[in-house]
Parts: sequence; structure tokens; C-alpha cells
Amino acid sequence: MSLLLLIIYLSFISLGLPDALLGSAWPIMHQELSVPLSYSGIIFVITSIGSVLSSLISDKVIKKYSPGIVTAISTGMTMIALFGFSFSKSFISLCLWSIPYGMGAGLVDAVLNNYVALHYASRHMSWLHCMWGIGATIGPYFMSLALAYRNSWPLGYRSIGFIQLFLTIILFLTLKLWKKEGKSDVENTSTPLFETIRIKGAIEIMLSFFCYCAIEQTCGLWAASWLVKVKEINEVRAASFASFFFLGVTVGRALSGFITYKLNDKQMVRLGEGIIVLGILLMIQPFSEALSLYSLIIIGLGCAPIYPSLMHATPILFGKKQSQSVMGVQMASAYIGNICMPPLFGIIGEKLGIGLFPIYIAVLLLVMYVMHERLLKKRT
Repeated sequence: MSLLLLIIYLSFISLGLPDALLGSAWPIMHQELSVPLSYSGIIFVITSIGSVLSSLISDKVIKKYSPGIVTAISTGMTMIALFGFSFSKSFISLCLWSIPYGMGAGLVDAVLNNYVALHYASRHMSWLHCMWGIGATIGPYFMSLALAYRNSWPLGYRSIGFIQLFLTIILFLTLKLWKKEGKSDVENTSTPLFETIRIKGAIEIMLSFFCYCAIEQTCGLWAASWLVKVKEINEVRAASFASFFFLGVTVGRALSGFITYKLNDKQMVRLGEGIIVLGILLMIQPFSEALSLYSLIIIGLGCAPIYPSLMHATPILFGKKQSQSVMGVQMASAYIGNICMPPLFGIIGEKLGIGLFPIYIAVLLLVMYVMHERLLKKRT
């Protein structure tokens, strides 16, 4: 493994570290800040909007600066934002710091995904996103230590901030590696947004990402509630089994890296879609409560190869020169799916019943399958 690839792996762990901090600390944070529990959604939306905007401008930024410089500066932005969170004394302050955090995270995500898609094999994309899952798992552990030690959520944010500071320094010190190991680096063309959307297959890939992230986030947010309300599982047990979904995603991405030795990106996406279908069928079958519980890890395993494989296929399907522009709009679509679709199911569940959860996931999966197949017909 090259030193640069190791640094990119560390960057993906770092990218995941802060993602679950807010959720793990918010039960205490909202009390100290004297705001309602629901206000965490406001911070999530602000962060996501920042990520959408930075994804859309990523092609212009990368046209002007090298991937190494963009990654280093963007990681520095998230580091500063995390320290800002740790010193915040008001909810408004948290909202303001959410802007640079979202912008920095969105840029790192878009730039690194495109760089890896251009220069490394598909297995590395799967393993890199596995690294993100490891980071997202470790982050709450740091926060729990801070809460147990001093009942201090700022200390939790600060500890992750120092890790980001360390990585930022490493990134700036190793900028030469990006040029040295860039291997036939391709000059990306900066395509205006509306022209990018009109590229043949762009709408299909955007909707594929939109639906995938809608599935992932909806499962993460509503699986436990579905187990409690529909399967009548007690809350503690439901929460533990709902976490199996993320375990399935993380373990599945580790395994996917090895499967890519035999299957290409197209086949990996189809494999994932088929496994999700199996998970949904196990979820709705009426015969075994155990199968319904463990269906979530099956769905997680199915989700695992889809996102990395779609990412890795971008320069193959759209060409290397346009890959960053397309990467930007598909990342923006992914963030919009994150923002919109889980709350939409909340409205549907409240009006029509949370029992529609498997159907909602199935509809999103069907749209993703159709869009991906249409994409392949247009671009291959």
C-alpha cells in the first residue's frame, strides 16, 4: 500500500469521526443550551445544505487547486468547525459553525471519491467507505468517554478536533505525494451545473444516488421505530437490532473489497440490490420474529457495495474529464436524499402508519434499479 493511499484511508476515517457526534451528545447538549430536542434536525439540515453547495462547486475548486490542497484545506475547515462547536455556548453558535463543517465535509467527500475513482481499483473504494463506517463508530465512543469522564460534550468535540488537526498537518506535509503518485492525472473540465445535468445519463445517476442515500438514512432513522410499533419489540432490543443495519453496511464494505476481484462495478450494484430485496422479504415475512430482526443486517449488507461501486464507476461511465462535475451533482443528490426522504417517511408513517416502512424502502429500491439500468443503457 502506498503512503498516499494510507493517508486517504485515514482521511476517510477522519471524515466519519464527527458524523455521529451530534446524535450521541444531543440528549445532554439540548438541555444545556435550553432548546427543544427536535432542534438537532436544524443543525443537520444546515450541515447538509453546506455539503450540497460545496459538492456542486467541487469541480470549479478542483480545476483551480490540486486534490491534495483541497483535501488539506477542507479537513482544516472541519477541524476549525469542531473546535467552534466545542466552545459554543448557544444554539445559534452551533448553527453558524455547522456551515464550515458542512462545506468542508462535502468538499472532502466529493474530491476524495473522484480521486480514488480515477486512480485506484474498485476494492479500494469499498474499503475506503468501510473506513468511514469505522470512523462513524469510533466518534460516539470518544464522546461517551468525554461524557463519562467529565459529563462534557465540548470535550468530546475537542478530542475529535485534535485528531482532525493532526490529520490536517499530515495532509499539508505530504502535498507532494499527490503529484508524485497521481499517475496520469487528468485535467477535469469544469462544466456549469445546468450543462452537467444535461449530460446523457446525469439525471439517472443523480436519482440513483438520491434513492440509495434515502434508503440508507431512512433505515437508520426509522428501523427501530418499525420494530417497536409493528413487530412489538421492546425499545432496548429494537435499538440494538436496528444498529445491525450499520454493522451490515460496514462489514459488507470490507467484504465487498474482496468480491470486486471477481465482479465489476455494474455487477456489484446489482448484487447489492438483490440482497436488499432478500432483506425486505425477510422483513415482511410473518412466520419468524428472528428473521425480521436479522433482516436489517441483510439490508445493510445489500447497501454496502452500491454506493462505493456507483462512485467508482463515475469516470468509467462519464469520462475522466467530466468525472468531477458529475461527481459533484451526484454527491449533492445524495445529500438531498439524506435531507428529504427520511422526514417524508415520518409524515407518511404518521398519516398512514409506520407499517409502510418496508414498502417505502422497496419503492426507493425499484426507482434506483430502474435509473441504474437506464444509465447503463445510455452510457455503455
